[in-house]
Amino acid sequence: MANKIKYGIKNVYYAIATIAANGSATYAAPKALPGAVSISLDQQGDTNKFYADNIVYYTSVANNGYEGDLEVAMLTDDFLKDILGYVADANGVLFEDANAPVVHFALMFQFEGDQHAKRHVLYNCTANRPSVSGSTKEESIEPQTETVTITATTIYHPEYDKDIVKASVTPTQSTEYNAWNSAVYVVTST
Repeated sequence: MANKIKYGIKNVYYAIATIAANGSATYAAPKALPGAVSISLDQQGDTNKFYADNIVYYTSVANNGYEGDLEVAMLTDDFLKDILGYVADANGVLFEDANAPVVHFALMFQFEGDQHAKRHVLYNCTANRPSVSGSTKEESIEPQTETVTITATTIYHPEYDKDIVKASVTPTQSTEYNAWNSAVYVVTST
C-alpha cells in the first residue's frame, strides 16, 4: 500500500565520493550523521518556453539538482573532518582549514510514512560550513542545532549514459531497502 503522508527524517548517512575523470563516482562506506532535525532542498533548474505559431511550441526543463539546508542536533567530528575539511592537530584539537578542498559525497536519509518509510540518496553533494551561534541558558535548556547548506548535483552513470541526481526505495524492494545504509546504492540496468 502506498503512503498517504510523509513525516519525520531519520537515518541520515553520508559517504565520501571519489569522482572519476568521466564524471562517475565510487563511494566510501557510509557513516551515520545522527540527530537529524530537518531537511529542506529546493529544486534547481529552469523551464524555458519557445513560442511559435502563437503557442508554446517547445518546452525544455533543466534539472540542476537541489539546494537547501540539512539541520542536525550537532555535526559529528567525523563529518567536520571528512566533509568540511577540518583537521585534528597532534593534541586532537580540531581546526578549520581555510584552504580545504571541496569534498563530494552521497547523502542518504529516510522519511517516515503512514504505511512505510522511504529511503533516499542524493549522489553528488557538497556542503558549506555552518554558522556559529549560541545563546545563554534561561529557565530551561533550549537545544541549539547546526545547519549546513547542501548542494546536490548530477553524477554520470556510465552504464545508462545518463546524469543522475537521486534515487529512492521503499520496503517493497526489500533487498535494496535493507542494505540501503550499508553502501551507496548503485543504479543497475534493467
